[in-house]
Amino acid sequence: MEASGFWENKDKANSAMKEKGAIERSLKDWNSLAARLHDLEAMAELASEEGGASMHAELEVEITAILKDISSAEIAALLSGEQDITNAIISIHPGAGGTEAQDWAEMLMRMYLRWAESQGYKTEILDYQNGEEAGVKSVTFTASGDYAYGKMKAEAGVHRLVRISPFDANKRRHTSFASVYVYPEVEENIDLAIDEKDLRIDTYRASSAGGQHVNKTDSAVRITHIPTNIVVQCQNERSQLKNKNVAMKVLRSRLYELRKKEHDEQLGKLVSEKKDIAWGSQIRSYVFQPYQMVKDHRTGMESGNVNAVMDGDLNQFIDAYLISASGATNAEKQSS
Repeated sequence: MEASGFWENKDKANSAMKEKGAIERSLKDWNSLAARLHDLEAMAELASEEGGASMHAELEVEITAILKDISSAEIAALLSGEQDITNAIISIHPGAGGTEAQDWAEMLMRMYLRWAESQGYKTEILDYQNGEEAGVKSVTFTASGDYAYGKMKAEAGVHRLVRISPFDANKRRHTSFASVYVYPEVEENIDLAIDEKDLRIDTYRASSAGGQHVNKTDSAVRITHIPTNIVVQCQNERSQLKNKNVAMKVLRSRLYELRKKEHDEQLGKLVSEKKDIAWGSQIRSYVFQPYQMVKDHRTGMESGNVNAVMDGDLNQFIDAYLISASGATNAEKQSS
């Protein structure tokens, strides 16, 4: 920060300050845990010598509390990826299942918005395309706050729903699918050249989630990156220029993620393993009937409290994924 010219690039300086703040908070948490462990050791010695039932009970409460905090600190330590600290851009698209899937996609959006709120993250819907009868055809929103991407990347994949359909007069059980894509919000200072000649920019009239026109001009913007066929769009802002700027931010994030995968020599593997948003490709199943269960197929984590999960209680699944992914990464390093 004291280096010459550090503050000349505002975006780069803000990014560095954000990272510095996160590191300082992490160190403070670990130092606090070390001090509490020292106090706990002294309390245990005192309890073994002259403590009564009340002191032993107090010791058990403190041990339970500190074990929980140590577990949280260990999970935080797993968020060490280059972009883990950044904001997240989340896109949800319905798959096989028609109206059922579109309704399911909207349910997932609500679940993630509630989870983000519980974590203290700020959210903003960038694009919302109404479903034909219910739900959404697609939705893109941001979750802003420290490590939003690092946590939300655990949710990327196909999500499967089994329930009695509210749209079926015969009350039959239906299976629906929706895909969740998660990208890091890329800082402007990251070197990522985008040639204007590679872009096709279309404008159209924006509409809100309720179906009412936001305004009477073609303010919504859709950008197609021709070489990769990546399409992004934004209709949240009233100004066409602002919508274009937001859409370009989303495009930069998606291109950065693609470039990162290519750099890691993973793109070929991802393409070869690409699956439809349908049977056999889900990362998690949500069963409402004939029993209630949410199961993550990558980690085996299960919860019988479906209502709590749909209200945003996702940390158990995110933590299990981060631990599992960390173990897989360490195994790969040892074998190489």
